This record gives sequence, C-alpha cells and structure tokens, in this order.
Amino acid sequence: MELTDLKVFVTVAEEGSVSRAAERLEYVQSNVTARIRKLESEIGVALFFRHPKGVTLTDKGIVFREYALSILNLSEESLRAVREKSYPSGPLSIGVVETVTCGNFMNALSAFQNRYPDVTLSLITGASSELLSMVLANQLDGAFVTGGMASSKLVSEYEMRDELVLLTTNQEEAYPDLSNTKWAVSPKGCPFRTVLEQWLHREGIAFDNMIEIGSLETLLSCVRAGLASTLLPTSVLTGDYQSLAAYPIPEKFRFTNTNLVRRKDRFYGKAFAAFAEMINQSGL
Repeated sequence: MELTDLKVFVTVAEEGSVSRAAERLEYVQSNVTARIRKLESEIGVALFFRHPKGVTLTDKGIVFREYALSILNLSEESLRAVREKSYPSGPLSIGVVETVTCGNFMNALSAFQNRYPDVTLSLITGASSELLSMVLANQLDGAFVTGGMASSKLVSEYEMRDELVLLTTNQEEAYPDLSNTKWAVSPKGCPFRTVLEQWLHREGIAFDNMIEIGSLETLLSCVRAGLASTLLPTSVLTGDYQSLAAYPIPEKFRFTNTNLVRRKDRFYGKAFAAFAEMINQSGL
C-alpha cells in the first residue's frame, strides 16, 4: 500500500467520481481506476459502489477513509516537523467566525504579520460548526469558534467571554416587545441563533418572524436600518454600529465564550505557537 494510492482513494471519495478525481489530481483516468482496483485487491474488500453518476463509499470504504486520512495527515505533519525552521515560518491556516473580526483581531493580525513575515497566513471565515469540522478534519491549524468546543479531540489555546445583548436600531425607554419583533439571524448552526431560539421558546414566543442573512455586515446593516432586531455579542458594537441600542437578556442566556481551538493530537509548529501567544497577549 502506497501513500499515493491513499491520496487517490481519498480524492475519489471526496469527488464522488473517478473522472473528476483524475482531473483534480492531473492523472489519466485509467491510472486512477487502476490504483483503486489495486488498493481494493490488496485490502480484499470493495471500497466503492459504482453507479452511472459516479461512485459512493461502501461501509468498509467509510471506515477505511478515516484511517487513510489519518495516515496522510501524519505523513504531512512528519514532513512539517522535520522541515520546520528555528523561527516561525511556513503556512498557517486559521478559521474565524465573523464576530471575532469586530474587535482587536485585525490589529493583532497586523502585528503578527509584521513580526513574522515568513509565515504565510490564510484566513477562512465560516460558522462555528463548519470551522470545528475543518479543524477536526485537519483542514485548519486552528479556528476561533463561539459556543464552546464540541469534541474531546480539541484543546483551547485562548478563551474570551463575551456578553450577548438584544440589538435594535432605536433607544426606547421600555424593553422591546419580543412577541412583536422581527429578527435578523444567521443560518442554522450559528450559536447566537440557537440561544435566541432557546430564549424565545422559554418565553413561549414562536420563532418564525425572521430574516436569515449569511453576512454579519449585512445583518448589522439590517438592524441599523430598523428592519429587524438581533442577538449578538457586545464586541460587534464598533464603528458604524456603536449607535445601536443594546438591551440585556436573561442571565441564563447572557454570556458566551469564544475559543481558539486546535486538534489535541495534531502537530503544531512555531507559527501556530507564536500566533496563539500573540492572541493571548493582545486579546480580541
């Protein structure tokens, strides 16, 4: 069994097609087919179901894919470990939820790049659930996520506590009428949306009067324009959004944590260590 065979297998599994995998790998399609057949022959089980539209993993294939990914990741990490220089350098991929970018994050990022110019930094934005999955799949060195960690395979290198508030466009003397409020929310999976749903459920209010928005900037602009209200951390109240009215919510739902997480069993080099150290020093 060769590493190249495992790479071909994983690529075919990801693409769901031998032809697309061959194109992505820049291989001849017959070569990809031959490698998959060779691998199945060596293992003694079928890894894929073949059908007119492509291929899907068998039950054995699903199990084998997890081991193949682990082997490939360990191979890559071993090379990174022995090739690492005596100072922070090389690629560093970090996932970020959009709310993190509202505070001191960009200043910390600028300072990091100025101090360590040999680090090639990649930032990937997304929902916490998506970023956690990418960290667990070894697709990211680490990620800033909200709402806590979902796996014992993860470890936190930084934690910040933030207060969730009800945001509207107008300062009112009375607390907003929740039963008559239109909400601007992120797509399902957002921890702030989950908290809002739980809060309204406790109050006996249906969560059906809402606008679903994928961008934090658009969501906040919607609130500022008076189209809806939302539930977000106080850290977003910067720049053009400092004038938004913020109301406290019940203690049970009021606080959330943001963590910089990484895989506990993953090799992390000087670049990530330096990045985590700077975040701990400067904060978000």
